[in-house]
Formats: sequence, structure tokens, C-alpha cells
Amino acid sequence: MADSNRLFDRLAADVSRAPRERARNVGLLEQRDNELSELTSGTIEDRVHRWVDPACCRMWPRHNRRYDLLTQARCQDLIDGFRAQGRQEFPAVVRKLDGDPQHQYEVVCGARRHWTVTWLRANNYPEFRFLIEVRELTDEQAFRLSDIENRDNLDLSDYERAVDYKDALGRYYSSQKEMAGRLEVSEAWLSRYLDLAALPDEIVQAFGDVTELRVKHGRDLKPYLRDRQARERMVDRARGLAAEDGARQPLAGAQVVRELLAAAATRRRGGRRTPVAAYRTDDGKLMVSVDRRGRAGLVMRVTRDSGATKEELLEACRAAIEEHL
Repeated sequence: MADSNRLFDRLAADVSRAPRERARNVGLLEQRDNELSELTSGTIEDRVHRWVDPACCRMWPRHNRRYDLLTQARCQDLIDGFRAQGRQEFPAVVRKLDGDPQHQYEVVCGARRHWTVTWLRANNYPEFRFLIEVRELTDEQAFRLSDIENRDNLDLSDYERAVDYKDALGRYYSSQKEMAGRLEVSEAWLSRYLDLAALPDEIVQAFGDVTELRVKHGRDLKPYLRDRQARERMVDRARGLAAEDGARQPLAGAQVVRELLAAAATRRRGGRRTPVAAYRTDDGKLMVSVDRRGRAGLVMRVTRDSGATKEELLEACRAAIEEHL
């Protein structure tokens, strides 16, 4: 009798469990159908992420970040974050390459991530891989995506962004107005970056580090560039500053602008002109300035209170003769 009761209990349990299992299976099927429906309708998007060797990726030639300017200091936040997490958390956006025997992908967004993983693999973390998301993008779409990702990043310099905008304007858009509309920015905002990209090469080279060159600097210099004589004086001074970079630490961006504005404001009277070069101590004090006197040669002025040693003064004079005579 006891055996009959146990058999009845098992049958009753099986009967009561069957509807629940059928309901669960039906629920799973409905969930999958719903997910497929959402994918088809575009409500959700299924993207594939891949872990790859960073060596199989190259930078998109029109990437808005200069890869050669990336350093450990500029990527230290990512280095620390990747090491803390044990991996890269957010994928770089890439496009598939055809016809390149050395690379499979080109990086549209994620130059710093690529540099960081490469650095980590070369510095005691060979297990790190580069996380990518493959997309199909036109060049114009790639430009806008890269711009959106980096627009608020403080580590991307104003000048890098300005050069990118200038290139994109000529490649993808018929007018500045159209480009501003596509980027969803004002024409005035875009114009400030285009003005920065239009600075003469000599002035850009006066900045030892182009990441120091800001939109504000372009705005300050622009009025003087319209005047031919002021422009010439600024370009002359910029050449002098660029020549000095090898003899001292590069000046801060704000100090370069002050030098250029001072040159622009200097009037040539009685044969006087803006010095063609100036040599400074490591802390920025003027020790030797150089003027050109027609075909006769150079005039060098030595500042007594610069704090420079005799050896430093002689080295500055020697450099002036080699570079400007």
C-alpha cells in the first residue's frame, strides 16, 4: 500500500510539473522571438567585439589624433585603468581593410587605446589584447564619429582638432555652413577652429609642442595677420623662436603668443626692427638678442642681469652666428 502511495505521489508531481516546464520553454521561445524581432526592426543592435593583437591594426590616415604625439604621460590614465581592470573595457571602432598584407583593420576611434595596449604588451603585460568593434562606415561617417568621441576630450589638442576640421571641410562638405550643420555646432564655433588651422606654418613651428596651441591663441593673433607688416614681423619672430628651441626648453604656449604679439606691435622706426632671434636661460630670461643690419651682418645684445654664466652666453652667441650669419 505504501508503494502504491509513493507511485501516486510521483505521478501527481510529474503531472503538476509538466505545465510549468512547458510554460518555461514557451517563455524562452517567446523571448528569443522578441529579441529577433527587435534586431530586425532596429530597436536593438547586435555588435560583435573582438580581441586582437594591436599589431594587426593601423591608424586611419585621417584620424583626428596625431599618433606620433602620444606618450606614456598622455596615456597614463588609460595605462593605470587597463592595469587595474586587467583589460580594456571599451572597444575601439575599426573598419575592415582589404589589400593590406600587414594589417586587417584601421582604427577610426581609439588611437590612445591602441597605443596603450601596445605599450603594455611591450612593458611586462604581454597578455593584453586590443578590444575592437568592426563597423562599416563611409569616410564622412568615420570623421563625424571620431569627432563626436573626442570633442570633449581634453587630451586632444585644439590644433589637432583644427587641422582635422580643415581637412574635412575640403573633403566632405560644400560649405562651412553645411559642415557646421552636420556636426551640430555653430558656424562661429567652427570658424574659430578653421582660423587656428590657417595659421602660417612658421607660427605653428614656433610652438615647441603643438598641443600648447589653443583656439584662444588663434583668436588673439588673427587681427595682426590681416596687416601685411605686422604679419611679417610675427613670422620673423616665430622663425627666431623656432631656432631657439634647440638651445633651451620650449616656451609655454602663452609665452610664445606674448612674444609674437609684441613683435606685431613693434613699429619699425629709424631702422629699428624686431629682433630676429632671442636666446633665453632655462627659466625664460633673455640673455642674448640678435638683430640683422642689412648685408653688414648681425648685432648681438647681451643682457647683464639674465643670470646666465659666461659659458651659456658664449654658447648662445656661437649659436646665433651659426644660425643667422
